[in-house]
Amino acid sequence: MPFYERGPVRIHYEEVGSGFPLLLIPGGGLNSALSSWQTASPFNPMERYKDDFRCICADLRNANPGRSSGPLEIDRPWDAYTDDQLGLMDHLGIREFLVMGFCIGGPMIHNLIRRAPERVVAAAMMQPSGFRPEIPDLFYQNNIKGWGPALCEKRPDVTMAMVHDFLDQHVHQPRRLRVHRVARFRALRSRRRC
Repeated sequence: MPFYERGPVRIHYEEVGSGFPLLLIPGGGLNSALSSWQTASPFNPMERYKDDFRCICADLRNANPGRSSGPLEIDRPWDAYTDDQLGLMDHLGIREFLVMGFCIGGPMIHNLIRRAPERVVAAAMMQPSGFRPEIPDLFYQNNIKGWGPALCEKRPDVTMAMVHDFLDQHVHQPRRLRVHRVARFRALRSRRRC
């Protein structure tokens, strides 16, 4: 049962197979963990792709069914997870990699590409989570009920007020990232016209 550690962050991961590195991010919202391949995915890519790739997967930091832990970084939730993913790849000596993410893995892939475009060779977003205008707070509601209470029970240093603030940043930060991506796309498009 290997772990990658950086300061107070401890990330449980597994790897199988050999070949070009493929980082796999399971679904399951903030409870995304290795066990999610049995409960929140149409197939287990660790099994499916182990003959073709070096498959790497980690429990999300503070996922209740997982073994990873670390601070609840309220001001930078998406970047904290990206730090964990890039840090794990550095720990394993991997510079460039493929990434496939399910559900919450979709937005995480966007942030990986934003932060380290030179490292992500290709990405596949499978069943990505997104925004539904008729239920604008779906992510918040699912996690304030299905993730927060169990985390607070496990971690006396985490309160439901902190969970609320963390989730609020998760909901609002992607809008800022989307604006960044649109601005970057327009800048690239205008350069090509010249």
